[in-house]
Amino acid sequence: MTPAENAKHDQFLRLYVSHEEALQGFVRTLVPSREDAREVMQEVAVVLWQRLGDLDDLANFRPWAFGVARFKALALLRDRSRDRLVFDEDVLELLADEVTEQADAYEAERRALESCVEKLDPAQRKLLDAAYAPGARIDALAVEAGRSPMSFYKALHRIRLALMNCTQRLLAQEGIS
Repeated sequence: MTPAENAKHDQFLRLYVSHEEALQGFVRTLVPSREDAREVMQEVAVVLWQRLGDLDDLANFRPWAFGVARFKALALLRDRSRDRLVFDEDVLELLADEVTEQADAYEAERRALESCVEKLDPAQRKLLDAAYAPGARIDALAVEAGRSPMSFYKALHRIRLALMNCTQRLLAQEGIS
């Protein structure tokens, strides 16, 4: 690769990685399964890479990427339109519009929640991680921690309330409600 090609590649990767999670969430709302979302995301990445030179202003990468993702998701659904479980295209357009409008707010909420989770003390963080681990059972976790299930639930409830309050406070500071 030439230095110019390396620079373009680096630039694309930085942009794509910074918006990938939001794009995945957007695509996941439009298609019926995770496998479909993975398929669409692969197609989106290819198109974004191939057409990066068509983008006039890199500050518009996110809305441009969301537009590409929308068209790729709709194309996949059109191809599978014989399946009775697929939404009508008009419904998908409405969903896509709504998710696009809310994407920035969802991203701000996610960042605020991550920040609040990082502020938890280690014991709270351990309890939260255990409660949300795949296959976790509160009764088993309570026994393991030497607590009753009710006290475990109450402790988890207090952590959730603290996270909700912290998240709302951070969003209010950013002017997002």
